[in-house]
Amino acid sequence: MSGTRPQELIVVVGTGTEVGKTWVSAHLLRDLRAEGVEVAARKPAQSFGPEDRTTDAHVLGGATGEDPTDVCPRHRWYTVPMAPPMAADSLGRPPFTIADLVLETVWPVPPPRIGLVETAGGVRSPQAVDGDAITLIEELQPEIVLLVADAGLGTINDVRLSLEALDRGAHVATPLVLLNRFDPADDLHRRNRTWLAGALDVEILSSLPALVGRLRPA
Repeated sequence: MSGTRPQELIVVVGTGTEVGKTWVSAHLLRDLRAEGVEVAARKPAQSFGPEDRTTDAHVLGGATGEDPTDVCPRHRWYTVPMAPPMAADSLGRPPFTIADLVLETVWPVPPPRIGLVETAGGVRSPQAVDGDAITLIEELQPEIVLLVADAGLGTINDVRLSLEALDRGAHVATPLVLLNRFDPADDLHRRNRTWLAGALDVEILSSLPALVGRLRPA
């Protein structure tokens, strides 16, 4: 990464699209900031529909107090809802690499206590022409990888496959799993959490307060 590295770096990935990565990231950052923790967010590349007026960079910047173009460089905004390298190709814009994204990941000076990088799509979704989210994680070498998953039907399969893929990556980040939209009154949600917690050697969280408590600096 360019510039000074945050004291603790978190990369947020999803088991797929629409699992709530940006919502979780923004609430986590906003809550930590409210407690006086210096935070910053980065989205190396983003794609969205041409009719969208609020992008992930706007949401993350609103949580950290940063300009959206600091969160995601303006030339990495792609107005086609596809994986970023595919969106760039469809728009006739130049291809880019993981190394390009890493070079453009610039942090404030002095560095924040916690820096968060949100990827696009799922764990194996292309982030650039030469790599997916795991490739990006290997280059960034974060302290923590936060896997956001849905709490409902199918999440056991999605979480296991995503963690197995992450485990094969050349990094030493600690994985955490957040079951987003968890409803303690939903029997399936409770059973999914219990099964995952019993079968996997990974911390399974099911609420934002628990996540904030886990990531709050000592």
